[in-house]
Amino acid sequence: MKRVVLGYSISLVAGLSLGLVIVASRFLDETLSPLLLGLQTLPSICWLPLAILWFGIGEDSIIFVVAIGSIFSISMATLGGVKNVPPIYLRVARTMGARGLKSYTTVVIPAALPTIITGMKQGWSFAWRALMAGELLSPKDGLGYILTLGRDLHDMNQVVGVMIIIVVIGLIIDKFIFGRVEYSIRQRWGLNGS
Repeated sequence: MKRVVLGYSISLVAGLSLGLVIVASRFLDETLSPLLLGLQTLPSICWLPLAILWFGIGEDSIIFVVAIGSIFSISMATLGGVKNVPPIYLRVARTMGARGLKSYTTVVIPAALPTIITGMKQGWSFAWRALMAGELLSPKDGLGYILTLGRDLHDMNQVVGVMIIIVVIGLIIDKFIFGRVEYSIRQRWGLNGS
């Protein structure tokens, strides 16, 4: 779990920052958005050979694959969320005296937050899948390692059991972490029906 938490945390910071920097510049947006979209479509397992060349087989390469596997979806959601803030919100903010950073922190980011949270949720699922891909090469531990061990031993029960555990952990994280975050945001914005 440490690997996915660390890799996902790195991707959160980098993905949110990258998305906010790119959306702030029209040139960067037009230049880098298509590249981010292309990189988002690249399966995480494709990053494994590069990670192994850079970091060797071990923790660092797995954390890299987890981080790189989710950073682009978080960046794209941040870009999309900020771009789709209704212009009337910005005009009202300017009328009320909010400009620059204050406008961003009080209007743009809160309005984009539902989309950003969706990207974070998608990023989590990509990070989780990337962890499993990275752990397939792990020499000692992790669910991916146990999955590989089951395959090598031709133990169908172990393989299916690990697959079920992977799904259950993913569902628990989605329900109890992202579900609560989404609910609180919907409550705050008055989007939960009466």
